[in-house]
Amino acid sequence: MSKEMILIVDDEENIRRTIRAILEDEGYAVREADSGSKAFTQLQDGQVDLVITDVWMEDIDGLKLIDFINNSGIDVEIIVISGHATIEVAVQATKKGAIDFLEKPLSFEKLLLSISNALKHRKLKIGNRWLLEQASREVQLIGTSPAYQKLVHDIELAAPSEGRVLIYGENGSGKEMVARSLHMKSLRADMPMVDINCAAIPDELIESELFGHVKGSFTGAHETRKGKFVVANGGTLFLDEIGDMSLRTQAKVLRVLQENAVTPVGGTRSISADVRIIAATNKNLAQAIEDGSFRQDLYYRLNVIELHVPPLRERIEDIPPLANHFIQQFADERKVPPKTLVPKAMDMLKMYNWPGNVRELQNLMERLMIMVRENTVTVQDIPYPINRSGDNDDSHHPLRLKEAREAFELNHMMKVIRMSGNNMSKAAELLGIERSYLYRKLKQYGIEPETIRQNKR
Repeated sequence: MSKEMILIVDDEENIRRTIRAILEDEGYAVREADSGSKAFTQLQDGQVDLVITDVWMEDIDGLKLIDFINNSGIDVEIIVISGHATIEVAVQATKKGAIDFLEKPLSFEKLLLSISNALKHRKLKIGNRWLLEQASREVQLIGTSPAYQKLVHDIELAAPSEGRVLIYGENGSGKEMVARSLHMKSLRADMPMVDINCAAIPDELIESELFGHVKGSFTGAHETRKGKFVVANGGTLFLDEIGDMSLRTQAKVLRVLQENAVTPVGGTRSISADVRIIAATNKNLAQAIEDGSFRQDLYYRLNVIELHVPPLRERIEDIPPLANHFIQQFADERKVPPKTLVPKAMDMLKMYNWPGNVRELQNLMERLMIMVRENTVTVQDIPYPINRSGDNDDSHHPLRLKEAREAFELNHMMKVIRMSGNNMSKAAELLGIERSYLYRKLKQYGIEPETIRQNKR
């Protein structure tokens, strides 16, 4: 592991030597410069982590050196030392970016503590920058289809605003990715994005999760805890599956949105909560309002900007780039060569209905990367139910008559359902069967009819 590099800038040689000896004893790599101009030259190679600089020097003083560092974009931490500086100079130095100001004669214990803190701060800063870069890569919105390009265009328009966003989309279609893209492109990108799945948390616990609670407010509340609204303060709060939130919790969320403040469960004092709300659902909220399961006033608070994430079956041309992206992603993570799908295998993916959407495709690519030994994925490597046909030239495992009949039946039912706009009653009528029978058949094939009905447009 490389040593942290510290540059000592002081026109007094004795001070430089003394500090250098102490720092080298502590295991640091050390450079010296007797002037601001020489220090700036030494900083050009990008190897320095921390600068310790005097204020008063003949050619370029310490404050001007800080200005040069800031204007050049050099990334270092700075500690200022001086024997004659005023409080005003100390304030100036910290405003310009110095992490600490120490008076001469130096207390070497204080100096070492200041250096330790400065280098810890640097590591955190670099780590946060890496996390932001990772997050930026992770929210790549991949797709060239007209429907997806419209979504990307709408995200670009909506992201810089403070408007609340309501995202519609089927399970697995990528609603969370859209939310993260909105946050990363927003003016709040350097603040946290906090998410909560409203469908995954029991109703009796969700208020504590959202608003926090004080110690002893209910059984099991052994300590005071901040809620998601407070944790996300200054950033973005993503309410996933908002359509599954109870009416009682909806009323409390509405109040928070009106007042921009939350009151923890069991508490009496309200806490400021400056958050941008992004909500998502796979349900038809207009229908939920009619049914009485969703508040109309909350709907209008959330639905300032409405975005629709198209299901994967409506953007078939995006399947190859998405598949290749996931393959490369898994290859990079596991440090193995990526696999290649033969054209007929890729065509098979494009013919599939993808009820699980992008998440299902991602899971399949991970399975292929793990389970296929060769570097090329052929048709016989594609598992059932995606590979339902037995007439492929590459297939050595033709389906039995019963399996082929089932494959045709499901494909035909899903085609009619899509033709009917996901209206289950209309689809059953077109198929000439009872709606209850259609529901039973879909469940037989592992498809939840309720999911299809919720995504009716």
